[in-house]
This record gives sequence, structure tokens and C-alpha cells, in this order.
Amino acid sequence: MAAAGERLILAFDFGTRRIGVAVGNELIHSARELEPLPARDGIPDWAQVTRLVDEWRPDLFVVGLPINMDGSESEMSTRARKFGKRLYGRYGKPCELVDERGSTREAKAIAREQGHRGNYREEGIDGLAAVLILEGWFAGREGLPGGRHSHT
Repeated sequence: MAAAGERLILAFDFGTRRIGVAVGNELIHSARELEPLPARDGIPDWAQVTRLVDEWRPDLFVVGLPINMDGSESEMSTRARKFGKRLYGRYGKPCELVDERGSTREAKAIAREQGHRGNYREEGIDGLAAVLILEGWFAGREGLPGGRHSHT
């Protein structure tokens, strides 16, 4: 495993139809989106996840935790936690959850700025949301606001 600060991270924006994915390098705080994973009721094709893990060999997983604006948790929060636990159970890599409040709204705004017409179901913003989640995690590692996270 790489030393802290040199880790490769796979980040996920959990969803019931698609799971956004991003890969990042902790040392240079870079993150880029990957192809989203299709999901059936929140369950990905684990063979596709395994291919991602084999290709990128991450040291850590980060999963966005969808928390309500008032700070309370929802059914989606519970499901995202469960997804994080399954990642840890299947691949034995640590998994951290990061508060993703506002990441989808921010991803939609960025997509609009880039000329997308708002049909997010077809165009998808899942990967961009995963990038924002990972960037929030990076910010939290520096002690900056926006990086509230916890371990699974």
C-alpha cells in the first residue's frame, strides 16, 4: 500500500440506476471521471467493479454519502453505506464516506456551463459528481471546509 499522500483512489457517486466513478491521485489532488457503472436498484455488475479495481489498483475507496440538507440521513444514505461496506468486504481496501451534499446540484451547474442541455439521464453527470466527491475528500484531507467524511 502506498504511503499517505501517494495513494490512488477510486471514488463513487452511488445511485440506483447508475454509479458514477472517478479515479484520483492523492499526491497531486487530481481526479478524473470514468465511465459510470450501470446498476439495477443500486446493485452494480460486480464483475465490472472488479475490472476497475484490477485496472486501477486503488489503495482506497471513497463513496459519496447522500445526506439531507438538514444533516439527517435517508434511505439512500443507508444504501450508500452498504455499498461502501460491500466494496471493503469484496476487495479488502479501506473505504471512506464523504458528505456529498450539493455535489449533484454542482455537477448539473457545471454540465450546463459546458453546454449540456439538461437531459442528465441521457448525458449523465454521475462521473462528474464522483469527481466532485473526490475533490471534497481531498479538501477534507487538507482541513478545508467541504470535506466532512467518516470511515465505514
